[in-house]
Amino acid sequence: MIVVTGAVGFIGSQLIEKLNFENFNAIVAVDKFDNPLKNRNLEGLKVLEKVDRDIFMQWLDVNYEEVEFIFHIGAKTDTTLFDTELLNKLNTSYTREIWNRCVKYQIPLVYASSAATYGLGEHGYDDNEKLIPKLKPLNPYGQSKQDFDLWALDQEEKPFYWAGLKFFNVYGPNEYHKGRMASVVWHAYNQIRETGGMKLFRSHNPEYKDGEQMRDFVYVKDVVDVCYWLMHHRRDSGIYNLGSGKARTFLDLTQAVFKAMGKKESISFIDTPEDIRDKYQYFTEANMDKLCSIGYSRKFHELEEGVEEYVGRLLRG
Repeated sequence: MIVVTGAVGFIGSQLIEKLNFENFNAIVAVDKFDNPLKNRNLEGLKVLEKVDRDIFMQWLDVNYEEVEFIFHIGAKTDTTLFDTELLNKLNTSYTREIWNRCVKYQIPLVYASSAATYGLGEHGYDDNEKLIPKLKPLNPYGQSKQDFDLWALDQEEKPFYWAGLKFFNVYGPNEYHKGRMASVVWHAYNQIRETGGMKLFRSHNPEYKDGEQMRDFVYVKDVVDVCYWLMHHRRDSGIYNLGSGKARTFLDLTQAVFKAMGKKESISFIDTPEDIRDKYQYFTEANMDKLCSIGYSRKFHELEEGVEEYVGRLLRG
């Protein structure tokens, strides 16, 4: 059995689809299953068992001998949430419990970290583990992920294989339930469909023109391809960046959405809200050398390729 936590979420459900495609059908889906909208993400997928996240530890204590691998993708991912107690419970403490059982039962583990740990990028976007203690996340969500990464690196007892993945700006199918936390591609598609145009944040940094703020946008299919590869690799444990490795502008992304929708470009700019201006990232780009150095060689989608495929799926409903 392969366990996927966050199973009805954006990345978790896409990972299960990938596993099914590769003929892995004994999937244990872990989540709350209390959101009918999100639950749609599992429709048509092969799942052996659904386990509520609140009883997963007890389930694992009974069924660990049958578990081949754990993908811990589930997390509270709202970057605007300031309930540090909840974030610590769901993102940090819960992951520690999974880690400790993977040590005890000798189960390999891949878990979701986040590029939010990099903060404003003062130390770059290099996944060198010696730099991780220097990172300063900008919000409690990023800090909850940073806290676990530091804890994991400090442990003497580790799973025989483990990897933490710092996801950058992931976009793609099955994110419709995420609301304001959904990708800019999703928001652009909906705004263009409803109004015919797209509003982007104006730049308040003289080094960047309006719309030329840059992010590392990575297609969810590339993310799950890496996860699947690591499941078979099972060597070179550690923390890895997972982005495209190529920063692109918001203008690039928005223009790609207009093209994929067959619409004429209409882009305007609005001020970045004052309450987030001092924490606004103008550039992120994953250094992907570390993952490549352990043998991952599959080509990532170009932004235009991923957007065209994703928007095409949205247009088909």
